[in-house]
Amino acid sequence: MSVDRRDGTNGKLAAEDVAALRRSVAGPVLEPGAEGYGEECATYNLTCGFRPAVVVGATSEQDVVEAVRFAGRHGLGVAVKSAAHQVVLAAEGGLLITTGRMRGLVVDERERTVRAEPGVRWTDVIPRAAEHGLAPIVGSAPDVGVVGYTLGGGQSPLLGRSLGYAADHVRRVNLVTADGELRRVTAESEPDLFWAVRGGKGNFGVVTEIEFDVFPVTRFYGGGIYFPGEHLADVLQAWRAWLPRMGEDMTSSLGVQRLPDVPVLPEPLRGAFVVHLRVGYLGPAEQGAELLAPLRASAPALLDLVGEKPFTAIGEIHMDPVDPMPYFDRSVCLEEFDEKALEAFVDLTGPESGCTLANVEIRALGGAFDREPAVPNAVSSRGLPYVVFGFAVGAPDMAARLRGELGRVMDGLSPWAAQRNMVNFLSPDEATDAEGVRQVYGPERYDRLAAVKTVYDPANVFRFNHNITPA
Repeated sequence: MSVDRRDGTNGKLAAEDVAALRRSVAGPVLEPGAEGYGEECATYNLTCGFRPAVVVGATSEQDVVEAVRFAGRHGLGVAVKSAAHQVVLAAEGGLLITTGRMRGLVVDERERTVRAEPGVRWTDVIPRAAEHGLAPIVGSAPDVGVVGYTLGGGQSPLLGRSLGYAADHVRRVNLVTADGELRRVTAESEPDLFWAVRGGKGNFGVVTEIEFDVFPVTRFYGGGIYFPGEHLADVLQAWRAWLPRMGEDMTSSLGVQRLPDVPVLPEPLRGAFVVHLRVGYLGPAEQGAELLAPLRASAPALLDLVGEKPFTAIGEIHMDPVDPMPYFDRSVCLEEFDEKALEAFVDLTGPESGCTLANVEIRALGGAFDREPAVPNAVSSRGLPYVVFGFAVGAPDMAARLRGELGRVMDGLSPWAAQRNMVNFLSPDEATDAEGVRQVYGPERYDRLAAVKTVYDPANVFRFNHNITPA
């Protein structure tokens, strides 16, 4: 990718330009081939690496301001890396800002809020908030970054159905916009930008601090039950019939998993084909066990890990992997999950399907996920009852086969699919399809986002993402 330069140097930064950037920031400035460049560009998905023309390892808001202003002067697009669990484009020819050194974190017990810098992960927030008997709206994988998760909505496997998306409870973001200005963005100060940034992912600037609500939750009843994969139809039938009877204090999902034979897994799960039922319940354990009885009775369990747990064990609901790996993924939201959809899901993923995907999961939404928050935002998936996410592990030379298998499963659910989708689940392939991104948000929401983009980023500086193009 070439970069437009006013001096006509075919996109290659001059040495004196990089030297000037290095003098203006406190953090490291690295070019390809430099020691530390590879580590600075490393990502969670090993098939999606960053390859920018220059990296700035930001240590402060001022470093971010200087980096964005430098990009503006030299016609560079800007990408941002925090925990790097969701990478859309390699940022070739652009400038990458890494925020892992910005780890400031403050828990305000009296106000029940957290202020976090962009290098903070949920694994940092959870124990600090728990010291005060408080809990954030964290997702299924606590190792992800706070900012990226929240800007994409943020769907919790425990608090979501009762409290909504994480983005619904943001009070403020400090944001460096494409003009290099640091803005304190709230519902009162810049309402359009505040609406857009909560759900619009990374299209509107670099977040240097985010403030959000936390809640007085200290424990839950939940975890996972693993059933033999041969019983998928039985468990799925019981789960579908059970869901409408559950209140908003119960959140659940179900994964069809073909697990690797690795020592980190307990013996019954090594190399196994399983149905992983996940639940998170906020009520008393005794009541939770009673509610869960029909699902426990649906099939013989290989392993039952559901029980009373402290909130700090929320990652035990999904047991998502934490180590970087090469993978491909796709997702789709469903308008409904009726009997025919259930049969199709079993045909596509069950014991006779020939499916090779590591995980195909269906998450039940509803409840507060459907309700617009007190301060509306751009979250795209409100009102959709289910999201399905497929995950295939493999190196880049397996891409065609794995993408084909993902397509077979996801396209097989197309009769029940919505056009809108959950932004945080979009794969790089989906996120780089301009018309697809428009469909994910829906035309009315997308047009409003594009209008805000035109005001704050008319040159589309922040384009290495789930890109919303200026109107």
